[in-house]
Amino acid sequence: MGVIAMARYNNLSLEQCAGNIYSLCKDQHGCRYLQKQLENRIPAQIHMIWLEVNQHIVELMMDPFGNYLCQKLVEFCSDEERTVLIQNAAPEMVRIALNQHGTRALQKMIEHVTTPAQVNLIVEALRHQVVELIQDLNGNHVIQKCLNKLSATDASFIFDAVGKNCVEVGTHRHGCCVLQRCIDHADGAQKVWLIECITAHAVTLVQDPFGNYVVQYIIDLNEETFTEPLVNQFKGRIISLSKHKFSSNVVEKCLRCASDAARDMIVNELLTPGEMERLLRDSFANYVIQTALDYATANMKPRLVEAIRPSLPSIRATPYGRRIQAKIQAYDARGTTTNNGQTPTDPSGGQVSVRSSHNRNMQTSASILNAPAYANGNSAANGVNGTNANNSRAGTGMYPSSTMIAVPPPQPAQPQTAPVPSTQAAQAPRAQQQAQPPQQFLPLAPATQNGEGQWV
Repeated sequence: MGVIAMARYNNLSLEQCAGNIYSLCKDQHGCRYLQKQLENRIPAQIHMIWLEVNQHIVELMMDPFGNYLCQKLVEFCSDEERTVLIQNAAPEMVRIALNQHGTRALQKMIEHVTTPAQVNLIVEALRHQVVELIQDLNGNHVIQKCLNKLSATDASFIFDAVGKNCVEVGTHRHGCCVLQRCIDHADGAQKVWLIECITAHAVTLVQDPFGNYVVQYIIDLNEETFTEPLVNQFKGRIISLSKHKFSSNVVEKCLRCASDAARDMIVNELLTPGEMERLLRDSFANYVIQTALDYATANMKPRLVEAIRPSLPSIRATPYGRRIQAKIQAYDARGTTTNNGQTPTDPSGGQVSVRSSHNRNMQTSASILNAPAYANGNSAANGVNGTNANNSRAGTGMYPSSTMIAVPPPQPAQPQTAPVPSTQAAQAPRAQQQAQPPQQFLPLAPATQNGEGQWV
């Protein structure tokens, strides 16, 4: 049927379609016919299609078939024609961005902007609803396209919005990815200001299943001017953060990547009198202790080992206890330590140990923002992770990438939600487990037909 339906356009000239082009845009085969005419790149034919389409651009960008015609039109039309298309779309541009078909057409429109006037039209149309777009399955791709296409100066409206709303954005499934891309694309004073905003809210972000990735991303930039103020935000809270499902990942990241002075501060807090036994038995904090054994400085590692040693008999039968005991035995066998307190014969090889399975949910644990400092050796946030002794937690894993957010398929369908982590994923090693990222980003593709004439 599809082949027969398309055959009627084989010998049809564009001039014969005059007056009916708008209707053809919304027809499966008519739209395909018009795309082929645009691909001939004949200015007169492009202009003829543009004349009958430009007043309907908002509707067609969100049409299951018309959006493909719009993608071709913004690619092949002249600068003047493209400017008019953008002007006509601007009043409804946010609604277009949130639509499963419109998001593709709008991304293509942004990709082909060529003049400052066109850029300004798009910026003004989107600037007041940046956060809403970032948190939407379709809209976040429009913001990411702006980051990729526009200069850092033109994209400053995005940096301003995410900086002022970094907790709301950073703790969102899609927002945490966009926030990382903002860090990549900002430059100079914009980047410094954006990281300062995130740093100011670091204690909140590290307790979130998505926000902790943003903080880890900054640490991985490996710039001391960013890392040290960030680590200082955790001073006085290391015990509580170490017992939390998500923030304990960040404490371990600090132990691996921060300066010697920052590592000493962390280990010194771990040595708070009366806390070591609790830390060793905690589902999450015991991994912080294992990482501290691998990365503590030569100054602090002997103190850490001696603080752990009295508890070894009581934890020797547990999996984590055996790993800790092996590290201490290797340390004793050497008698001395090497750079950063790492022991060459350490059976873990300086890596984080594999954690036991944990059926992870996506709810963050109770906040510890108001946890007081430890004056009497007792943690003010015991049990803050909300788990029992049999649980363990997810690992740091790869950051959710901007290329890991699902894009709606080209055929008309409801947007798909990110998959729920499977039992198999929940049993993965710590280095692979954390919040399962959404599906791979699908690049924009032109409309095609398969052998059965189906629209794909």
